[in-house]
Amino acid sequence: MPKKPFVDFRDIRSRITMEQVLQHYNLLNTFKRRNNSLSGPCPIHKGTNPTQFRVDTEKNIWNCFSECKHGGNILDFICRMENLSIHDAAIQACEWFGIPLDKAKGADDEPEKKVAAPKSAVKSKSTSVPEDNKPNPPLKFKLDKLQREHPYLTQERGLTLETIIDFGLGYFTGDKGMMVGHIVIPINNVKGEVVAYAGRWPGVPPDKDTPKYKLPPNFKKMQELFNIDRAIKEPEDKPLVIVEGFFDVIKLHQHGYRKVVAIMGNTLSAAQEELIRQHTDKQSHVIVMLDENEAGKEGRVDVAARLSQHCFIKTYTFDKPDAEPEHLTADEVANILGGAL
Repeated sequence: MPKKPFVDFRDIRSRITMEQVLQHYNLLNTFKRRNNSLSGPCPIHKGTNPTQFRVDTEKNIWNCFSECKHGGNILDFICRMENLSIHDAAIQACEWFGIPLDKAKGADDEPEKKVAAPKSAVKSKSTSVPEDNKPNPPLKFKLDKLQREHPYLTQERGLTLETIIDFGLGYFTGDKGMMVGHIVIPINNVKGEVVAYAGRWPGVPPDKDTPKYKLPPNFKKMQELFNIDRAIKEPEDKPLVIVEGFFDVIKLHQHGYRKVVAIMGNTLSAAQEELIRQHTDKQSHVIVMLDENEAGKEGRVDVAARLSQHCFIKTYTFDKPDAEPEHLTADEVANILGGAL
């Protein structure tokens, strides 16, 4: 059986609007427009209520608030209308809207992948990278020679020694390897096995060529959710909080909220979405708490729309620009999450 071509889902979504898709189905005239919103009956479950299905034309997403109780982007919509896989929906969209496949794929005969645009390990933007479906193998070594009570961790990040030890953090004092001179952060898979060490330069990098974060070159970040192995051990009735970075997780954990995972960027990959789906159900509550900047706002909308197909979603918006979950105090965490603690 020939392998399916690799198509760049993000690129296809950037070329097509929900209005174009609705027009393709001859549905656009059944919707009423108000500012950046379209409202009408749900074409997926053939509803009749004129306000049950809404499209945000600026963000290019949709939601059915009636029987479907789902939402998503243009490819999710085509999936449900045509009963197709996401990959087949992408190819169908290319055919409908005249997008040559060689413009929407990376190479011939590649297995299905999804392209995401993560930030540099955690907080800064980087170029898109393809997602590999093979799991990250557990490491056969363990980094020791770690200075636990390093000023970057205790003073700049405000972490207690208990938290530092709990997460296996430390300044690597060895003289060999890519983590020399860095704070190391173990990344576990869902089984609790260490699959990589992330490195954080302790403070402001000395020059523009030194990144804040580094990851092993063969590590597939988009296959993992940081702290998933701990989060799934928390009570099922507690909301799962999704954040961007390592230290967002670590600070919330220190403040008492432990059912939290990081997508290690502002983009949710297909593999990460599947991990969340496997450990939630329709009754599960998920809180999306990404950084209060443009990338975080865009990611927040996309993550919420996609996960709304699997569970009950809430998004948290910070009052101040550029605020991040790790900036919250213990009292603020308690106020925001309320009885979930």
